[in-house]
Amino acid sequence: MEHPQIVVVGGGHAGIEACLAAARLGRSVLLITLIEGGIGRMPCNPAIGGQGKGHLVREIDALGGEMALVTDATSIQFKYLNTRKGLAVRSSRAQVDRHLYQRRMHHTVRTTPNLSVLQGEVVGVVTEGERTTGVELADGSVVRCEAVIITTGTYLRGTLHTGMTHRSGGGNGAPAAGQLSASLERIGHRLGRLKTGTVPRLDGRSIHWDRLPLQVGDHPGGRFSFLGPASSLPQVRCRTTATSERTHAAIREGLRHSPLYGESAVIDSTGPRYCPSIEDKIVRFPHKTMHRLFLEPEGLSTREIYPNGFSTSLPAAVQLTALRTIEGLEDVVVVRPGYAIEYDFADPRDLNAGLQSRMAEGLFLAGQINGTTGYEEAAAQGLLAGINAALHVKPHAALEGSCFTVGRDEGYLGVLVDDLTTRGTREPYRMFTSRAEWRLVLREDNADLRLTPIGRKLGLVDDARWALFEARREAIALGLQWAEATKVALQVRKPETSDVASAAEALGVELPAMSDEVAEQVSTQCRYAPYIKRQGAEIARLRELTDMPLPADFDYGTLHGLRGEIVQKLTADRPATLGEAARIPGMTPAAIALLAGRLR
Repeated sequence: MEHPQIVVVGGGHAGIEACLAAARLGRSVLLITLIEGGIGRMPCNPAIGGQGKGHLVREIDALGGEMALVTDATSIQFKYLNTRKGLAVRSSRAQVDRHLYQRRMHHTVRTTPNLSVLQGEVVGVVTEGERTTGVELADGSVVRCEAVIITTGTYLRGTLHTGMTHRSGGGNGAPAAGQLSASLERIGHRLGRLKTGTVPRLDGRSIHWDRLPLQVGDHPGGRFSFLGPASSLPQVRCRTTATSERTHAAIREGLRHSPLYGESAVIDSTGPRYCPSIEDKIVRFPHKTMHRLFLEPEGLSTREIYPNGFSTSLPAAVQLTALRTIEGLEDVVVVRPGYAIEYDFADPRDLNAGLQSRMAEGLFLAGQINGTTGYEEAAAQGLLAGINAALHVKPHAALEGSCFTVGRDEGYLGVLVDDLTTRGTREPYRMFTSRAEWRLVLREDNADLRLTPIGRKLGLVDDARWALFEARREAIALGLQWAEATKVALQVRKPETSDVASAAEALGVELPAMSDEVAEQVSTQCRYAPYIKRQGAEIARLRELTDMPLPADFDYGTLHGLRGEIVQKLTADRPATLGEAARIPGMTPAAIALLAGRLR
């Protein structure tokens, strides 16, 4: 492809969703990646989903993305999390065969129309004035295009650490990208350093499995995609174990050789708060006598085991010594030691709500380069960036303007991007249900009802998906009409009944034919109806405030109580609405309240 309309840099989870979205919207796309065979690789845990993350996967699917479909096709264990709590915080997690997942993603990329792949290193973004016009490759050649999406993950000036051994790299034996950071800085993007890491991989043949308790999946037929079907692969059983005082003693003894805590400590960047290394756990929680580990097979055709919870950058010998103090791992063989990786990230406050650079028109950033952690957060950003790059090249007639955004009240994707672009992050950002103030209406189970009509409007939802969605939506509407007419809706809200089937039985009402999924959705909407209505009213009031127009000639300097910095930003950006003002980086709730009061 000599002159693609869009260039996507990086073939990880963000890059894949970005290039697929743009290509499916009819734009010509070139994916440039350091290693063509690494497209879709899972460098860390062999799982998709988790608390809050499962919501993102469902939303990607509802908008017409790929992650959920490939996860369902390659899933080898499916679990529901937080099942003892309300539906608002329940999430799904699937363990996948990482090799099958990568192969299927690679195949999808390779067979998608309008999409080509080039193996190479991008060393710079080419701009003319404030407009992006292409990328420069390491061989000196330039690829001209109308939009560029950077999804480099942990590869920007990546440095790997195992004990006191340090080397350049982006993970999984791939080289680091050494020159692109300087290009982004020249454009005006602020860069920082973050850290993440991974666990040692274990040889499953050396583990005493019979000594360890089982952890089975909750739902063999579970799936993420609203299209289906569920996985047809054999389902695996994981095992659990735990560290001991002997383990902790071995780790403390090895800390002097740690790049984090040793006398010659070289890592000073911030790691993920909610996924600390095993040495972090020992140092930060000295009162803990054990830390639980989950031994997860990486696939059906590999002996490699992922010891979830044992991320480390300790020397390889210390890793082995500590592992062999753990129940079931007394004779374990390490296939590959764990490591930490430091990398550059770009301050996401330099992006707008569509993930486009504020400094260079047509330049988009998505994934870990924006300070996030996790496959799901990356993929969600990639999907959004891909859509907006396509709209930048050719605006959509059915949309106002050329920027597509998701509101905080519309999806976890909206919460993720709003948090990043307005507040920034000082540590790898991870999605949780607690970050969403409207989580009762942003459940996993209704992601399609919230977002599939938007995906259809954009052109990402094909006829087959749309037909299934319309049939499901109509069945739910009919079920709700029946529940209201028969008083079943009121009965469901009583403590002694939890679903429409038991409510119908209690009232002596015949239950009409409906699928289990439809029945569950009807039950949920009936049970939470008063609370959903209340949140809906709150969201409507907030939207009214957000849409409040700001006069183009408003003199912000006359508004007493606004800090000088805020006045400067408002005067420079000239937001059209109060909502746009709220999204300006550094804007405070107090400033928005003052503006709202003056406008009223």
